[in-house]
Amino acid sequence: MGLTSAKQDSDVMAEINITPFTDVLLVLLIIFMILAALAAPPGFQKELPKSNNTPQKVTEHQLHFQIQVFVTAANRIYVDGHATTVNGIYDSINSAVAYHRAHVAQGYTTHISLIADSDAKYDTIIKILDAARNAGDDDVGFVTQ
Repeated sequence: MGLTSAKQDSDVMAEINITPFTDVLLVLLIIFMILAALAAPPGFQKELPKSNNTPQKVTEHQLHFQIQVFVTAANRIYVDGHATTVNGIYDSINSAVAYHRAHVAQGYTTHISLIADSDAKYDTIIKILDAARNAGDDDVGFVTQ
């Protein structure tokens, strides 16, 4: 009785099945995406204002006691009726905010009404907003007609 054997490959098979590894990575990716959406930092959680379809009524008396900043088409700047330059806007708004804070008992508010011509430079408007923030007043409103 003779035994014959077929020649077998004696090479080692070195293939790796990466399908289970890919499945685990995709599941981990989904878990991290869900956790990132749930654990948003506190700065991103904003409370939106309630809808109000009626515009606020502003009386002439209230307008008189606000800080009014006018910007003309030629980039002339007036803070509470006093002319200033682009370089002096920081000091002017700082002193206006300080004056209005000191006279709150007389009805003054620190709300800044920004009235600008449509041809005013955008850079000037940004400097006014920056000056208001440096003065500690973030209550700036754009007045439109």
